[in-house]
Amino acid sequence: MEAAIWLESVRIAMREMHRHPTRSSLTMLGVIFGVAALIAVVSISQGANQQIQGQIANLGSNMILVMPESSSQGGLRSGAGTSNSLTIADGEAIERECSAVAAAATAARIVTTVVSELANWSTEVVSVTHQYLEVRAWQIQNGRPIERKDVDSGAKICVLGQTAAEKLFGRLDPVGQQIRIKGTPFTVIGLLSIKGQSPTGVDLDDTVLVPLSSGIRYLCGPDRPKGILVTAAGDTMIEHAMRQITELLRQRHQIREGDIDDFTVKSLEEASRTARDTGDVMTTLLVSIAAISLLVGGIGIMNIMLVTVMERTREIGIRMALGASRQMIMTQFMIEAVTLAGVGGILGVVTGVVGSQVLSRLTGWPAIFSLALLVLPLLFAMGVGVAFGLLPARRASRLSPVESLRHE
Repeated sequence: MEAAIWLESVRIAMREMHRHPTRSSLTMLGVIFGVAALIAVVSISQGANQQIQGQIANLGSNMILVMPESSSQGGLRSGAGTSNSLTIADGEAIERECSAVAAAATAARIVTTVVSELANWSTEVVSVTHQYLEVRAWQIQNGRPIERKDVDSGAKICVLGQTAAEKLFGRLDPVGQQIRIKGTPFTVIGLLSIKGQSPTGVDLDDTVLVPLSSGIRYLCGPDRPKGILVTAAGDTMIEHAMRQITELLRQRHQIREGDIDDFTVKSLEEASRTARDTGDVMTTLLVSIAAISLLVGGIGIMNIMLVTVMERTREIGIRMALGASRQMIMTQFMIEAVTLAGVGGILGVVTGVVGSQVLSRLTGWPAIFSLALLVLPLLFAMGVGVAFGLLPARRASRLSPVESLRHE
């Protein structure tokens, strides 16, 4: 019996929506936009966060960066990385003496023009030790990587990233070809696999790798600041590895207690955490705005339901005269309010999914959906219908049957 009453109430609610399609549609707009905005914001923000985290992870596994600190001359401190405090021996010592470190690679970079027989291209040239690709979790697609013997002998060889190879040789296989960097010939021995972009949009494949000893001798010179890229032995070892590196370098550089370090140690985990926290703040802000839109939609539902109660006052009086209880009247109008919100919520879910796909194509960020993301906004919309339908429903249930029958 109860089920039949509820089904009849839903049927009446749908009939009223059909009788006033324009009014019902306008009433549901706030709910539709609110639910759609919630789904679009959360799905795109989750996709963007996943993409950024993937790009950070793509830089290297459990990466720690050791960079020279700012130099000081005449009491004036230059920018970070302007000193020459790090050496190849520091990198070797970190790998040898720090138990929480899996590998360490020393590197120096310059941006210069590289010339081949077919073209020339301004790109990043990175002078590296043989552990560089291991630290960066970077694979060789063709040829071979830079090895220890290349660094020890100062060999004039290089490995190209995909973008640099395409700009310099087009579709030709670059392995075995020669390029000139600052007038010095280097033989291409390998082609790197595709790495993609960094979180800041830098093309990681637009690079040329040369042995560190060759780079210092022919390209960047001995005074060029160098950095050390380190990979920790595990995800849980990053903080421990950073402490070990700091203690070792302070000892090697003879930095006394209380003096400022001439180097900085940072992990990509910090960048990942910062990006994640920033994304969470923006998502919370946008979700709050979407929730306000839902609340505005709820106010619209309450307003229309109050108008409906006035229009159907005589109907309410007739139903009470035929034996309908106040609880049944209240339930009827509550169901109508929830039905309005529910239909608006369903349309909002559809709009949100479509809108997310459109935004995904425009921004290049993937849209990530889950069952909870699709269901919770719908339940929230129906909850708004309950909350804002309560006042009109109570007003309808408290009408006097005699006065209601007299109403014109």
